[in-house]
Amino acid sequence: MIYKFKSKATGDLIMLGPNGDQLLRLLGREPAPKGIIEPADMPAARQRLEAALADAEAAAAQAGADGQPDDERTREAVGLRQRVWPMLQMLERAAAAREAIVWGV
Repeated sequence: MIYKFKSKATGDLIMLGPNGDQLLRLLGREPAPKGIIEPADMPAARQRLEAALADAEAAAAQAGADGQPDDERTREAVGLRQRVWPMLQMLERAAAAREAIVWGV
């Protein structure tokens, strides 16, 4: 499945299924083919994503501090920050314009 997040305040954001599922779970939602994030819910959504990023970065820093080997594939992989950043921007712009974010419609 492909997710296409849309808002009147931004361009579209397209994510492959596993990444979109992960994003929705980080937002506290179950993955679904259709949905909406209302402007009133956007500040809490941003906070959830930023908290998830902080947790992921702390875990990565801890793993590095434990002397675990640095795998070249891991360093080149797209991290959570790169996957979540476009949604953080979309949430910010949509909230400022008081427009909803929808997908699957």
